[in-house]
Amino acid sequence: MTELERGIGLMVQVFSRYSTSEGNKQTLTKSELKTLMEKELPGFLQSGKDNDTVDKLIKDLDANGDTEVDFNEFVVFVATLASICHSFFVKAAPM
Repeated sequence: MTELERGIGLMVQVFSRYSTSEGNKQTLTKSELKTLMEKELPGFLQSGKDNDTVDKLIKDLDANGDTEVDFNEFVVFVATLASICHSFFVKAAPM
């Protein structure tokens, strides 16, 4: 497997690990998303422990309005974080 293939596989595994703890196994509830953020993104989203932040994040990610985050919405979230990180490192790189 290539690094990118492993990365995609890991993204699927992480989503599945948290989405299967309650309710619909194909979506993340607010509680599942909060746990995922606390465990998997502690350095990126310190404010993820705040319920208001999680509520806003679900509202922003929830494109279909079902109050949960499905895998496609999760992928948008991960891609957005990756893009922000890329922009940060490009700006931080010495010229």
